[in-house]
Amino acid sequence: MKTIRLKVGKERSLLRRHPWVFDSAIAKGSGDAGETVRVESADGQFLGWAAFSPSSRIRARIWSFEETQRIDAAFVHQRIAQAVAARAWFDIRSDGVRLVHGEADGLPGLIVDRYGDTLVAQFTSCGSEKFKQAIADALLQVTGLTRLYERSDASVRQLEGLPEVTGWLRGQGATELTIREHDWQLTLDVATGHKTGFYLDQRDSRQRFFEHARQRRFARVLNCYCYTGGFTVAALAGGAGHVTSIDSSGPALERARRHVRLNGFDEARATFLDADVNTTLRQCIERGERFDAIVLDPPKFAPTAAHAERAARAYKDINRLALKLLVPGGELFTYSCSGGISVDLFHKIVASAGADAGVDGFITERMQGAADHPMTLAFPEGEYLKGLIVVRR
Repeated sequence: MKTIRLKVGKERSLLRRHPWVFDSAIAKGSGDAGETVRVESADGQFLGWAAFSPSSRIRARIWSFEETQRIDAAFVHQRIAQAVAARAWFDIRSDGVRLVHGEADGLPGLIVDRYGDTLVAQFTSCGSEKFKQAIADALLQVTGLTRLYERSDASVRQLEGLPEVTGWLRGQGATELTIREHDWQLTLDVATGHKTGFYLDQRDSRQRFFEHARQRRFARVLNCYCYTGGFTVAALAGGAGHVTSIDSSGPALERARRHVRLNGFDEARATFLDADVNTTLRQCIERGERFDAIVLDPPKFAPTAAHAERAARAYKDINRLALKLLVPGGELFTYSCSGGISVDLFHKIVASAGADAGVDGFITERMQGAADHPMTLAFPEGEYLKGLIVVRR
């Protein structure tokens, strides 16, 4: 077993059970891509067993902090079984569920979502790639399912020196699926949809938007970066009078239209715009339009902290425009899925947007990813999705 030894003082985060070892923390030692290595402090103290990533700044990801632990197929099976069993703790009103959430479930670089009878896995680290076949076998054994699709096409694989890979790992069949979420039906394609096919992390936020629409009786709703219309369906289900949905993807908008029909809503209550969000928001202001509720759920502007400054300007601009478009008492549901934007920074960005817009508001709720996308005490970086519900004063 190869060993990597850390520089003096660099063991502190691992003693707090943080699962990452950065390249700058390593004094000596190396390994092959995905190889399990022993991690030691400068004085030789055992710290953990890790998967080595020679191309990544995160040079090693901890599998286990227990010195007696053997990292093999049985270990992978046990971790997957624990992750799947943990989902029974949560009140998940959907047959679309995240079963494995990377470091939070002790399986760094592995994402697994279940959509009905189909599993979708994303291998984003050298370690998870190394155990791919063992992981596939364990997933089918633990869930009792027979179909597993791979969506290892996330950009983070480039940082690991890994090529993009997609296709059936186990089983075969149609990639177009329909899932149930709350009382709605939503469709996706696991081969072409964003992430593993759908944004399961916003399940709870869509439910809250439905509840607010039902309580507040929104007359006019604007859903920006609507993708396939999850928030649009939630608003219409809550009784919103009319929802305008904006996205720059024609195929996504067509699926959003299908969702309106699939759930039995009057299509006259929904308008879909294939357009740039910033441009459309400015045009709405020029026309003097106002909305009772606006959703801002943009793509990832800052994948890492290095992109935070530029991303902050983009977030601020869209929030400034949206706050101007709200009627007094109107609600803004605003989100950031950027790992490089912290919760505190996002709050400051929205506050600055309000100041520039000449608008004040009450923050009535803070939102985060659904419960099956957990953040652990030792790994705060897992909190990539954050949101605010702001009521314009």
